Amino acid sequence: MIRFNRAMFYAAFVCAGAVSLDVPQAYGDETCNSPYVTKLIKGQEDYVYVWALGVEGLGDGSDKMVTVDVNPRSKNYGKAIQRVSVGSRGEAHHMGFTDDRRFLWAGGLENSRIHVFDIATDPGRPRLVNTITNLAEKTGYVGPHTYYALPGRMLVQALSNTRDKGGVTGMALYNNKGDFITSYAMPVDNGGDGYGYDLAVNPRKNMLLTSSFTGYNNYMRSLGEVVKDPEAMKRFGNTMLLWDLKAMKPQKVFSVPGAPLEIRWSLKPGDNWAVAATALTSKIWLVKQDAKGEWQAKDVATIGDPTKIPLPVDISITRDGRGLWVNTFMDGKTRYFDLSNPEAPKQTYEKQTGKQVNMISQSWDGKRVYITSSLLANWDKGGADNEQFLRGFTWNGKELKQVFEVDFTAEKLGRAHHMKLGSKALRTAYTRPETSRQLALNR
Repeated sequence: MIRFNRAMFYAAFVCAGAVSLDVPQAYGDETCNSPYVTKLIKGQEDYVYVWALGVEGLGDGSDKMVTVDVNPRSKNYGKAIQRVSVGSRGEAHHMGFTDDRRFLWAGGLENSRIHVFDIATDPGRPRLVNTITNLAEKTGYVGPHTYYALPGRMLVQALSNTRDKGGVTGMALYNNKGDFITSYAMPVDNGGDGYGYDLAVNPRKNMLLTSSFTGYNNYMRSLGEVVKDPEAMKRFGNTMLLWDLKAMKPQKVFSVPGAPLEIRWSLKPGDNWAVAATALTSKIWLVKQDAKGEWQAKDVATIGDPTKIPLPVDISITRDGRGLWVNTFMDGKTRYFDLSNPEAPKQTYEKQTGKQVNMISQSWDGKRVYITSSLLANWDKGGADNEQFLRGFTWNGKELKQVFEVDFTAEKLGRAHHMKLGSKALRTAYTRPETSRQLALNR
């Protein structure tokens, strides 16, 4: 395995002509974006890009990028206006923008392919321009999950490995062109379990937080079988890690039982805390410095009734850090927590938004919320409960009101999983690194 030391890591960024890791956070229009994504949607988004899992016998059966028109002023509002098939079915899962927002990387948990889409030349018509197939060969890791923009780079968190398909894994660093640079193993010493899932950066604190899920042997198996298998249930992550971002070295392991998934830093200026939700124990965890300046992780709230395993799967923090949306897969509910006091979040709203719900994204102004349905092909529900959709809602601070739905089964699109927002205003040619640097510095 190739390892970079601190000096080599710095050199890689300098040679790319990329922005310094010390620049102020450039918060995107979606609150889950990397702070290094420098092109923002400043008004109404025009599109939602949905990365959908292929279903055998449904349409062409392949994974695909689906573009949905979400501008209420458009004649195509609430409709799928384009689909780009990748010609294979590999358990489509998550995706992420490059720092210049020109490309969208989207991958498969089964075949470990990473598909790169050009969304800048024509934002309403994404175009597949590259497929990266060397993750396993270069790193020994499989199941690329999170795609996180760094200056001129993409940090990819994997879920599993080629050796035993278990949960011990690591991260891979690529440049924006898709060239492999190096890899970083998730630690298995000093309390680390070696598992991975999400990535979230706080540049001001030089911090990278990572979370942990499970390996290929579990996520490619049916959920019913996993839950009934005591040994399989032991093979879920129970840690979060604090990394020195510039050195890319782990600094502290937090014990966070129950598979901590998505991580969200507060975006309010001056705040230096993050939250995560645990899938198996239905808890909200806070990562924050204590009175002595030491980083700690603690359980601060319960989501639903943990004895019924509602299965929290995604969270979305408001841009002022005062609210948190939580989707729970098993009961199909969307909950809102007041985060005015992050030490004691309080649920103030809930609504059943589907028979099964997974990802949730909100607009920067918090007035629009988007929800998809699919978790994993073998974990989705069956029969009439197997709804596959993108649903759009408006939020007035008191009530979610559904305003459109795209039925992914009826339109033979597959299983709707991850989302990203797009805009006509972001149509652009190639952005030179020095331009991206200036955009970031101006934020």
